[in-house]
Amino acid sequence: MTSETDGSNTKVGRVIEERGLDGMGATLEAAWTGESGERTSLRDLADEFNEAVLEAALREAGVSSLNVEVESTYEALRSDSGPEATRARRRLEREGVDVEELTGDFVTHQAVHTYLTREREASLPESDDDLAERKVETVEKLQGRVAAVTESALASLANADELDRDGYEVLVDVRAVCPDCGTDTPVGELIRRGGCGCTDDAGSGTAD
Repeated sequence: MTSETDGSNTKVGRVIEERGLDGMGATLEAAWTGESGERTSLRDLADEFNEAVLEAALREAGVSSLNVEVESTYEALRSDSGPEATRARRRLEREGVDVEELTGDFVTHQAVHTYLTREREASLPESDDDLAERKVETVEKLQGRVAAVTESALASLANADELDRDGYEVLVDVRAVCPDCGTDTPVGELIRRGGCGCTDDAGSGTAD
């Protein structure tokens, strides 16, 4: 466990320093590991962090958060298109907020994970660490069952002369395709890696 100061090497750490979000690192860690109660997901933590960044930007511009509804403004900015986003951007610009700089400081859930594990050296309780591996084992067992059932079906069809021959090699490969970058990854590998990683490079700058 480390602090979030003194030359951070991750985007989250750098934003914490630059925006003066003292204590945010400890808050993120406690919420992720469940130290303060029920665990919070990385996606929810990223949203909470980004809302804190928006609040900090408002403070820096001398704008009261009472004049700008933080949660709804963030949701509009996150959509990044449509009339709601346009109105939110214009409102912030009128208040003196550099919107491009603000949204450039927004982070992804992958960036939060990178910060917590690399910079704060945080880790989940052992039972949660085992969860991913248990899920991989479940998927692999199901793949094995599908292969076995398929091989049996082919053999039966071959014996009934409904198939030209027996002995076909059956391959069952469950894969996941990312809707954003199109990466095609075996599910087991995807789970163990914690995702395809494309969100690390999404948006502006590097998200780690």
